[in-house]
Amino acid sequence: MVELEHLSKNFGAEKAVNDVNLAVAQGEFVTLLGPSGCGKTTTLRCIAGLERPDGGEIRIGGDVVAAPQRGIYLNPEDRNIGMVFQSYAVWPHMTVFDNVAYGLRVRHAPASVIKQRTMKALELVGLPHLADRYATKLSGGQRQRVALARAIVYEPRVVLFDEPLSNLDAKLREQMRVELVRLQHEVGITSIYVTHDQSEALVMSDRVVVMNNGVIQQIGDPQTIYARPANAFVANFIGVANLMQGVLLGRSGEFCDVEIPLGEGYAPLRVQAAGGESAVAGQPVMLSLRPEDIAIHFARPTGIGNGNLFEGEVVDTIYLGSLLECRVFEVGIQTDHYEQIAPQQKVFLSFSPDHGLCLTG
Repeated sequence: MVELEHLSKNFGAEKAVNDVNLAVAQGEFVTLLGPSGCGKTTTLRCIAGLERPDGGEIRIGGDVVAAPQRGIYLNPEDRNIGMVFQSYAVWPHMTVFDNVAYGLRVRHAPASVIKQRTMKALELVGLPHLADRYATKLSGGQRQRVALARAIVYEPRVVLFDEPLSNLDAKLREQMRVELVRLQHEVGITSIYVTHDQSEALVMSDRVVVMNNGVIQQIGDPQTIYARPANAFVANFIGVANLMQGVLLGRSGEFCDVEIPLGEGYAPLRVQAAGGESAVAGQPVMLSLRPEDIAIHFARPTGIGNGNLFEGEVVDTIYLGSLLECRVFEVGIQTDHYEQIAPQQKVFLSFSPDHGLCLTG
């Protein structure tokens, strides 16, 4: 439904979007994820027609809507897309019904069609009872629902979301995530969603596109992005990861043998981890290890051996309600909140080779 080929956009000497290639299937929910300034919003605005790309090609439903080298550029209103903005962009002088119906009216739809489609869209977002209320009398969550209904009422080919939940409080944001996913599945509309919130991307998406410095770092389903990040940036940006510099010693079957220096006074740690298929012995590598994948023991466990097991001293602890976070050396661990762990306590840490990931490059 949406295809980007070698898309680029420059702001002066800065490459905001650099050779981006992406194909979004019909009915798919794809999230562009990354830190501020990574190029995700500029990519979305190029798809919408709010920015003119400097290179590449954009196709929507097979139609070329932007191709600078061929002199093709369709205005936003000619692309048959819907867009939901971060700031709602709901007109305060109009009722809820009139806000949602606006797109149909400017398309000169018959009055009967306007009424039928507008009420259907309001029912989808749970607001038919507020059709006659003015937008100034709505809560933030209700305004965002109005903006969503307005974006889908004329049945666009694609709906674009530009961080639409960032102005909502935490509880309402969680509720709206569920509502958006439900609505997207119910309507089956192709959706491209921009956010810097990792949990939003993991909860809502069929696929996640991680970007940094205008370049796509990895594309994959949420589980793959989280469990098998392509590089250190993705590992560190998606959730929390311990990233430890080391050297590849060799391979034992499907696993890498990695040596990790622990600092002055400590012997290097030798562990096994997945990944690193392209690495060669002696090459610097990065070990990525999620805090929740590390087990903490108060006595040396039996049956683990010396591999992926090491002894250390707790540096500090942080109580987070549902879990307890602590550091041993510079390694962060997340464990059950009822554990009694104190600074300077001697502990043992272990992890499965499947849960460690050897990263190169």
